[in-house]
Amino acid sequence: MSELHKFLFEGLPVRGLLVRLTDDWREVLRRREKAQDAFPQPVRALLGEMAAAGVLMQSNIKFNGSLIIQIYGDGPVKLAVTEVQSDLAFRVTAKVVGEMPERAQLDTLLNVNGGGRCAITLDPKERFPGQQPYQGVVALHGDQREPLHQLSEVLEHYMLQSEQLDTKLILAANDEIAAGLLIQRLPVEGVGNLGRKNEDEIGINEAYNRIAHLTATLTSEELLTLDADTVLRRLYWEEKVVRYEPVQPRFACTCSRERVGNMLKSLGRDEIDGIVVEQGRVEIACDFCGTKYHFDPVDVGELFTPQSKQAPGSTSLN
Repeated sequence: MSELHKFLFEGLPVRGLLVRLTDDWREVLRRREKAQDAFPQPVRALLGEMAAAGVLMQSNIKFNGSLIIQIYGDGPVKLAVTEVQSDLAFRVTAKVVGEMPERAQLDTLLNVNGGGRCAITLDPKERFPGQQPYQGVVALHGDQREPLHQLSEVLEHYMLQSEQLDTKLILAANDEIAAGLLIQRLPVEGVGNLGRKNEDEIGINEAYNRIAHLTATLTSEELLTLDADTVLRRLYWEEKVVRYEPVQPRFACTCSRERVGNMLKSLGRDEIDGIVVEQGRVEIACDFCGTKYHFDPVDVGELFTPQSKQAPGSTSLN
């Protein structure tokens, strides 16, 4: 069962989150295989890390809406996306356009020529008139333009820029589990120019630096094979850790036959009729979950016929 654990270090300005996506992550991969559209192993690993990171970040900021991580670039992977809702429902997808080494890392997947970017979008569930989603973008390289090989490095850089808070992130994924551990220095309390105070604390808080050093000793194998209790006990056995009841992230896709039908209607009757003439029906597969939606000539006719003019009781057969 997938779990997210939140915890604090008593008396210290440090918080943490640990996520383990198990059956839900395996369901994502199972659906891709069922649709005969499985991703290569390096892409599966990247998407697993993105799913874990997205759940951690969404839970950390408690945002009422969707948090979307998009990585796009100029390598064999054109785009990789994870979307996490406020209830920690997640989904992932990628667009693969070329061959890749068996153990390719982030830079060789998306940043071959230095054009890769990572965008974090916060899309409110309820927008005010004229309100647009917030988006922050960072390059897939460090301050000295050195390529970043790991997603965790990119996201640490992003959070330091956007929140002025030190963050340590450990991510790992295979075909059985996607996991992540996030440690972050808490914002400075009080009134006044908090942004400036938080910025002044970057890199110098001794308590955070000690916890971050302990966190950095966690290996990918340990993160993937040890349960949450064991991980926290091994890393922080000398610290007073205050833990909260775990919550359950879950895989969920928001696709539906109605949404696909609306998308087809937006393309226009002539184009959809042309596809039906050529292929006998329209088939659309969801990029996130692999579910395939079929629309035969009768279904297409219903799509473009006003509801008031449809025969009573008419239904889709697919």
